[in-house]
Amino acid sequence: MESAASVPENNGAKIVIKGVKKRFGPKVVLDGLDLAVPKGQSLVIIGGSGTGKSVTIKCVLGILKPDAGQILVDGEDTAKLRGNARDAYLRKFGMLFQGAALFDSMTVWENVAFGLIQGRGVGRKKARDIAFEKLTKVGLAADVGGLYPSELSGGMQKRVGLARAIAADPEIIFFDEPTTGLDPIMSDVINNLIVDTVRGTGTTTLSITHDLVSARKIADRIAMLYKGKIIWEGPTAEIDHSGNPYVDQFIHGRAEGPIKMEVKA
Repeated sequence: MESAASVPENNGAKIVIKGVKKRFGPKVVLDGLDLAVPKGQSLVIIGGSGTGKSVTIKCVLGILKPDAGQILVDGEDTAKLRGNARDAYLRKFGMLFQGAALFDSMTVWENVAFGLIQGRGVGRKKARDIAFEKLTKVGLAADVGGLYPSELSGGMQKRVGLARAIAADPEIIFFDEPTTGLDPIMSDVINNLIVDTVRGTGTTTLSITHDLVSARKIADRIAMLYKGKIIWEGPTAEIDHSGNPYVDQFIHGRAEGPIKMEVKA
């Protein structure tokens, strides 16, 4: 069994999270989280709803400020970044949001190009060309670029979201529940697209999901988050033999086991 109980060191890791704590009022969400994301690899955090998966990503992005601990990206302490340095830091990231999060009032290509135009000052014509290139990469025909999100199926919206995530060729991509709301076949299509678009490019990816099929497909390594801590972390191939009763219960979807559902009276 591999564990992330000890504080990870920055030996080839793109992202290092050390002892991060975050609470909202009396509710402790992250309770000394330790995790390292190897450079150029895909790491997936699994865990039930409300275990702190999304909060972890928001802390790395700086949307939320940890109450304690340290987050290093490329060896830099992200809490110390200000102004232009912080802007440059954020340009390292791309993200596929859980619900695609497309702008209804913009065409598909404008959605894909949004970060290029607004965040990087790319000219509209060049950004449009890049957008259509990325749409092709995720398997969408050129005529889709002129449509609006409301004219697309859920699976197509996810593809557009993926095209936007890779539009600026980021060093790091976050995937937030990439297959939520999709049928099994479309989920597999999205998983394959994620693998095809990021592997072999040197991109580091951090994904959060409770979909074990997706996790097994896109991850080089899997980490399980429970009660604010990583309780197991290791290669994807080893998760079925983790020796951890919490992991075993979760991956087999058993009601009985050490993980107890909180039931409010």
